[in-house]
Amino acid sequence: MIRFFEDYSLKDYNTFGVDAKARFFFEFTEAEDLTDFLEANKTWEEETIFLLGGGSNLLLTKDFEGLVIHPNIPGVQVVREDRNQVWLEVGAGEDWDRLVDYCVKSGYYGLENLSLIPGTVGAAPVQNIGAYGVEVCEFVDTVNGYDLKSQEHYSIAAEQCRFAYRDSIFKQELKNRFIVTSVIFRLEKFPEYKLDYGALKAEVEKRGELHPQHVRDAVVAIRESKLPDPQELGNVGSFFKNPVVTSQEAEQLKTIYQEMPSYPAGEGHVKLAAGWLIEQCGWKGHREGDAGVHQHQALVLVNYGQASGAEIHQLSQRIAASVLEKFSVELQPEANIL
Repeated sequence: MIRFFEDYSLKDYNTFGVDAKARFFFEFTEAEDLTDFLEANKTWEEETIFLLGGGSNLLLTKDFEGLVIHPNIPGVQVVREDRNQVWLEVGAGEDWDRLVDYCVKSGYYGLENLSLIPGTVGAAPVQNIGAYGVEVCEFVDTVNGYDLKSQEHYSIAAEQCRFAYRDSIFKQELKNRFIVTSVIFRLEKFPEYKLDYGALKAEVEKRGELHPQHVRDAVVAIRESKLPDPQELGNVGSFFKNPVVTSQEAEQLKTIYQEMPSYPAGEGHVKLAAGWLIEQCGWKGHREGDAGVHQHQALVLVNYGQASGAEIHQLSQRIAASVLEKFSVELQPEANIL
């Protein structure tokens, strides 16, 4: 199915609920639809392109004067399996959390720590989503899609995706060029638990025996207690990345702020908690009109109703500037700012 509109509102396509428009908007539900549309409408080559998934990591600061392409391909199918593992091909338009729920109920394990992350499957490898000690790149086998530059369909193996912390090749040289149509995940039939991040282990133990469903339920409970529901309060979850600094820089900060949370981040580096840094600068619960910082989680910027994307962006810049001034640590947005 193909849907094409001009001057189309994107308010329902971004979880901040910002009312911005796209000059052109194209949605498709089959990979072949994309090829047919592009071949029949060669003027797309003159347009600025933006690839839009679920909009759960997007801040629109103004109207987009170009072509928005929205892959909405459904479907989940087993393409291969053996005694220990199963390979699932999942359409780019599938809801991420519904996929996690399906996998847990089907006995396919690995994604349960990534429960309740908003967005679509197609966006998961782009952002290399992660939570509670797990990143999706650990379970991606292949990313299938269409390259607007070469105008061909092809597949990219996981080892070629250059996955990093909230990063991938799809956010670098293939940004707004490679349209993800489906992702093949390699999942386990026998669970291997990762429960050493934060309060996850204690929350799982409350539910009795160790089981992937209990891990999923625990993650959902923790996220619901900390993060606002985007359908009730506009947000994109964590707005900033947790900054990674050298071990020496972390030690210097620890001499002043002994209670500062930190986590190992590879040899010679330490990851700091962006939410804690922001809270120490006094931003938690701060509100300016309808743009604000969530009262329970300083890492989450929110739209209380009618805030513009520009207002939220300006607030984020002031937050980052105050953290830099106080801690000499630079915050980078996790959100995609358009």
